[in-house]
Amino acid sequence: MTSSLVLIVIGPDRPGIVEALSTTVAAHGANWLESRMSHLAGHFAGLLRVAVPEAQSAALRRALRELESEGLHVLVEAGAASEAVTESRAFALELVGLDRPGIIRDVSRALSLRGVNVEELETSCESAAMSGETLFRARAQLRVPARAELDELRATLEKIAGELMVDLSLDDRD
Repeated sequence: MTSSLVLIVIGPDRPGIVEALSTTVAAHGANWLESRMSHLAGHFAGLLRVAVPEAQSAALRRALRELESEGLHVLVEAGAASEAVTESRAFALELVGLDRPGIIRDVSRALSLRGVNVEELETSCESAAMSGETLFRARAQLRVPARAELDELRATLEKIAGELMVDLSLDDRD
């Protein structure tokens, strides 16, 4: 029998971090299932899920803690046995506009109040081509409950986009 582990990894960025993680995972008979990793402000930040034989789970956890000596902080959590299936629809949200504090706060608040789950979120800042001002971009994968009023959700997001002066789109992925 195998168990699922979710790992959160952070440390000063350097070559060899992914190799150290993958070697440790493989050495304990675990399978690397999915991950998201990035370089942020001089740090390596990663999130990954592995499947490990129950008999090797404790040893893998210890080995991951030993990576602290290499400057990596690893948090290990047991994955859920099975995800509850709920009636919902997948949507993609894209947003772009001049950067300012509070954009994600305002949009995520509107989503949360309507029971919308943000399953993935990617944001970045870049220089606008013509003006050189800082543009903020966000892409999110959302899970919207079937019971949600889509017209009301769209209207709310359009109102927020107008207040923030950003372009925002919400596309059905189902």
